[in-house]
Amino acid sequence: MIKELSKCIREYKAASIKAPIYVSLEVVMECIIPFIIAQLVNEIKAGCSFSVIATYGSILLVMAAVSLVFGVMAGTAAATGSCGFAKNLRKDMFYKIQTYSFKNIDRFSTSSLVTRLTTDVMNVQMAYMMIIRIAIRCPLMLIFSFTMAFIMGGKMAWIFVILVPVLGVGLALIIRLTMPLFRKVFKKYDRLNNSIQENVKGIRVVKSYVREEYEKEKFGAAADDICQDFTRAEKILAFNNPLMQFCMYAVMIFVLSFGSYVIISSRGLDLDVGQFSALLTYSFQILSSLMMISMVFVMITMASESAKRIVEVISEESTIKNPEHPVYEVRDGSIDFDKVNFKYSKNAEKMALANIDLHIKSGETIGVIGGTGSSKSSLIQLISRLYDVTEGCVKVGGRDVKEYDLETLRNQVSVVLQKNILFSGTIKENLRWGNKEATDEELIEACKLAQADEFIRQFPAGYDTHIEQGGTNVSGGQKQRLCIARALGKETRFLIADEISTMLDLITQSQIWNFLLDEVKRREIGLIVVSHSEALLKQVAERKLPFTAEKTTA
Repeated sequence: MIKELSKCIREYKAASIKAPIYVSLEVVMECIIPFIIAQLVNEIKAGCSFSVIATYGSILLVMAAVSLVFGVMAGTAAATGSCGFAKNLRKDMFYKIQTYSFKNIDRFSTSSLVTRLTTDVMNVQMAYMMIIRIAIRCPLMLIFSFTMAFIMGGKMAWIFVILVPVLGVGLALIIRLTMPLFRKVFKKYDRLNNSIQENVKGIRVVKSYVREEYEKEKFGAAADDICQDFTRAEKILAFNNPLMQFCMYAVMIFVLSFGSYVIISSRGLDLDVGQFSALLTYSFQILSSLMMISMVFVMITMASESAKRIVEVISEESTIKNPEHPVYEVRDGSIDFDKVNFKYSKNAEKMALANIDLHIKSGETIGVIGGTGSSKSSLIQLISRLYDVTEGCVKVGGRDVKEYDLETLRNQVSVVLQKNILFSGTIKENLRWGNKEATDEELIEACKLAQADEFIRQFPAGYDTHIEQGGTNVSGGQKQRLCIARALGKETRFLIADEISTMLDLITQSQIWNFLLDEVKRREIGLIVVSHSEALLKQVAERKLPFTAEKTTA
């Protein structure tokens, strides 16, 4: 896990190294200052002149300033390193998700991926910042302060050696009890985010059926469940502070009482006032370091589960990969299904597609008829290798799709999906998903073919109109026509139309099909029409293009 995460430091390695160096120099300054103060106290006690006091004061002032500068530099380097590390984590996770096959995406829920990209990364970022700064500072402070405490206080410093194991056992117990709780909490975070995502995405349905109260109760139950687990974890973590306070006050009582006794009984021979003041300062430094170490352990405990979840995403290998020597050219638009069987999971009892033998010539128009749930969409997803067949073979241009470079293969397929998706951005930006080099004239031509040009021009900003997330500011029919225009803007071997006219009126349907059929004939590309309506396919067939209809096996 650490090896995988460390790969994400990259260009922020310098900042991550500088932070501990600056912290070390800051600690050295802070540990020397009490020693100088002890010398000053002894000089004052001996009746020194003002010039001696001024000299010591100047030295202390310079050392404090140097310590402050190193502290600022350490903080800046730690912030740069941790924020950059988090940026790279998000980037690597997002880039990795883009390589996933549908099967990989099915394994992770959308809400879980969002939680991992946000909450989990933030937890790891905080832990990383603590590791490169506080986790370096505290052990160094402990070592230097222990050393100086023994130099200045002698046998009295053994009190610290006795207390450290007590604190260590307490912290180990706290971590052991809280880890399982944090593991449960993050899984529940996924479910909570899923509830939010479903509610926001389906808010129109929620309001139409007046289910606001039900949704609020469902969300409240999920939030309360997380709250209870966090409360249990926080109750256990709360023991950390009293334990530290107990150790701190125990040290103060011991040092003050026993130190005062030694000074009085030995008349300053075994322990003088300067040494005593330095010992008090070092005791506070040691205990504050232990307190900070306990905080680091708590943060790392919480972040370790987040780190595991992040590494799961980064180390996940796509089930669909490019071949070792891929083919970069598709000869033609012919498609062949040779005894294809397909199921979504190895454990599935029934095949989604069984015994499919289908042969489509280049430039041919074919209809795929089937009722709801008959795996029509599953069939077309095998062509562009969004899923791999379980048995048999799918060929495009006479070659098995597994032999092609994935980008090359998918660039030859233009798809209008049953579920239309638009992205945040202008209409032009959405249309250029089909062809990023398309000119304005080519975009307008595609929109005219899709019967979208007229309603686009009615918008005040025309083709520069901003589309909200998911296309919520356009109607279902408008969204569908924009998606058809996007597909028509792409130069491909064949076009797949999956239930593309379900949200259109009869007149618009007729216009789109007339233009679409003329266009595929002009460009000599294949057309696969997926529909549950046999009447629609008969209408397409009446255009007297080469046409066959196959029913998928449920």
